Amino acid sequence: MTETASTRDAARDLFATLTGHEPIGTWSAPGRVNLIGEHTDYNDGFVFPFATPHRTHVALGTRTDGRIRVVSTFDPVPVEVPLTDLDALFPSEGAPRVPEWSAYPLGVAWALLHAAGLSADAVTGVDLAFASDVPVGAGLSSSAAIEGAAATALADTWGVSADRVTLAQVGRRAENEAVGAPTGIMDQMASMLGQTDAAIFLDCRTLEAQVVDLGFAAAGLELLVIDTHVKHAHATGGYGERRASCEKGAEIMDVPSLRDVSVADLDRAQELMDDVTFRRVRHVVTENQRVLDTVEALRAEGPRAIGALLDASHVSMRDDFEISVPELDTAVEAAVAAGAVGARMTGGGFGGSAIALVAHDRVAAVSDAVTRAFADAGFAAPHLFTVTPSAGAGRDA
Repeated sequence: MTETASTRDAARDLFATLTGHEPIGTWSAPGRVNLIGEHTDYNDGFVFPFATPHRTHVALGTRTDGRIRVVSTFDPVPVEVPLTDLDALFPSEGAPRVPEWSAYPLGVAWALLHAAGLSADAVTGVDLAFASDVPVGAGLSSSAAIEGAAATALADTWGVSADRVTLAQVGRRAENEAVGAPTGIMDQMASMLGQTDAAIFLDCRTLEAQVVDLGFAAAGLELLVIDTHVKHAHATGGYGERRASCEKGAEIMDVPSLRDVSVADLDRAQELMDDVTFRRVRHVVTENQRVLDTVEALRAEGPRAIGALLDASHVSMRDDFEISVPELDTAVEAAVAAGAVGARMTGGGFGGSAIALVAHDRVAAVSDAVTRAFADAGFAAPHLFTVTPSAGAGRDA
């Protein structure tokens, strides 16, 4: 049995335990790895993620009392509320009035009703049981996987005719307004739009998405994920501060967002800004250019040509955006020293994972080198695994 199948069965089993009967169906959505383009999404910029094989599954059944109940294998205490109370649960100011994990699926239900123009008493009540093999806190967007699974399941059940971009927007609204994490839309779009053996080149301003073949397998390459086990949380810490710095920089440059600042504008930006704001801006502006250069290099030369861009992205996040941690730096440096084509941290930062593009016959050597480097530094052992670009959200059974 595959890991995905066993996770799906875990969701069904949890549902049966909760309700005493079988679900009407199961849905799932993947996590994502961002190949390049970090903290550019909420600046209307460019990103280049792909969906991972790791998925969150949800088993759903209907109920007749107008209530929604959610439960998961990582928090088996059910959370149950009337659908008509969802607006009160997620006030425009202040924290959600439910346990944090449950704010994701309940927030999706709330955002989907608003997006579809439906009143809460116009849809059936539901039970949802979640199980996931997406690593939590690893920077692989376990949150977007929950949102994508919930959004597709609820849209199908409630008869909401919405395309995948709309469902991604529902997930983002849930994360921004229900959970309170000021993230962009990259994670949700990757989880909804993912395709096998390809990445999604996404313009976060227009939401135009292009599927770009990666060619990893043909080039004898694999993407190695190095989960540092340093946990992060977007709703806390420095993520909001970085976003505020970006907004300040855009205001100083008198543009709608940093998407409208080019590399050629950076000299003028440096004259106008304090050092910290400038470095935050320089990361976003140069990272946008690196995304464009990565897509061009893949199309023109193939995946072995993107290593230096991955390396430069990490340096920018480490020095200009200051979102790396010693464990991430150690992972990247050890992987490159052991022969990786390129490596960088991935995700929002302050922990999580690094990625390394590695020749198939070097995966074991690079993995061993990273593990040794962590041990030498006195860090907890990392979790290393390879990922292949996979399909987006959908109904499984």
